[in-house]
Amino acid sequence: YLVESSGVLGMVSQNLAQMGEMLPKVGSPLPAPPLPEVVPAKGKRRYRVALLTGCVQSVFFTRTNEATVRVLAENGCEVVIPPAQGCCGALSVHSGRLSEGREFARGLIEKFEGLDADYLIINSAGCGSTIKEYGHILKDDPEYAARAEALSAKARDVMEFLSEAGLTGELKDLNIKVTYQDACHLGHAQGVKEQPRNVIRQIPGVELTELTESDVCCGSAGIYNLVEPDMSKRLLTQKTGHVAETGADYIVAGNPGCLLQIEKGIRQKGLRMKTAHPVELLDWSYRGEKA
Repeated sequence: YLVESSGVLGMVSQNLAQMGEMLPKVGSPLPAPPLPEVVPAKGKRRYRVALLTGCVQSVFFTRTNEATVRVLAENGCEVVIPPAQGCCGALSVHSGRLSEGREFARGLIEKFEGLDADYLIINSAGCGSTIKEYGHILKDDPEYAARAEALSAKARDVMEFLSEAGLTGELKDLNIKVTYQDACHLGHAQGVKEQPRNVIRQIPGVELTELTESDVCCGSAGIYNLVEPDMSKRLLTQKTGHVAETGADYIVAGNPGCLLQIEKGIRQKGLRMKTAHPVELLDWSYRGEKA
């Protein structure tokens, strides 16, 4: 908040200032209220799931975490949200700091393995792809290898899980046009491509228009937009052009890095389109809210 309001990034470096432009407005120096540690299922309980709140999600996308909890509860899930979860190690792994990433992975395993959850639900593709690789990342650790495999086996992207479990509850008409970007860490790394689309198509009043080259990177790519800003800009320009062609009201993606990157491109191009996580569409529909 202080950095955002002071303009200090521009005084230090224009590159830093441009990176800062990607971040959503924090609005308040106070943290968002914590989520409850347990949220009961609505109606008959179908599953007991744990939710990864994520580092970026917990600060910049609290609305996505809140929407995820409501949608899971609406679909018969008891949601367990352990406090002080720590980092999953994704950014460390993305940048080649594997030793550091392994330490984060061990901490997360200890936090989640005793919760007796059927699944570990994740709404950030970068986190999900890393957690699904814990078995490989810790394969040479005799104390954690089997535990890592066990947690990886329970990991599901939220849209992947909802597609597998099947939607329940009453969905209300949204009357919006959306397009979908395949986050690289979801579509390529996890092979989750059709599941989000299948769920979106079940929402009444949502017209899903396919995005040209939806599986081509937007330029965010973990930390790529920070370490290779010029190439990242070229990818974003190409992506934003395809986005504009859809005429959609919303572009949705399952990763915060993609949403921040594409939102920056939308602002620069002067488009009236908005960004959202696909689980937010479901949340609006269940709650009868207009997007």
